[in-house]
Amino acid sequence: MDTGAAGATNKAQETDTVAPAAREAAEAAESAVPKPRGHGSRAPHFIKRSRTLHLTWQIGVAIVGFAVIVAGLIMMVIPGPGIPAVLVGLAILGTEFVWAQRTLLWTKDQATKAAQRALDPKTRRRNLIILIVGVVLIAAAAGLYLWKYGLAMPF
Repeated sequence: MDTGAAGATNKAQETDTVAPAAREAAEAAESAVPKPRGHGSRAPHFIKRSRTLHLTWQIGVAIVGFAVIVAGLIMMVIPGPGIPAVLVGLAILGTEFVWAQRTLLWTKDQATKAAQRALDPKTRRRNLIILIVGVVLIAAAAGLYLWKYGLAMPF
């Protein structure tokens, strides 16, 4: 951002050449759109100044992030919120590592696409038909079992 005399001169030239309504519309559009954060470390500035401190910070973030991801993977086998934990671990790693930021963005894009596909009327109809057929098959199997064996368990 230029705040010097050259910036003031450029602003004056811009004011003369651009219509005020167009300038106001451009400023409103620019302020309405949030500026994307850049990739890379989001460590505080005082940590980034020292190479050793920044490396220590990154190691700490990596340990915590991978621990949360491992806990999420374990929770996929045992009861617990496995997938959200893995995503939180990626978000923690994404504060320092670009590969984790990109992986998290790719995952968000895939989830959005899957949600859009799931809301498609044809897909919803197909899923409903599959559900109904599955329930009917399970009910038929349960009825057949009860007809053949009754309520007693076969030991």
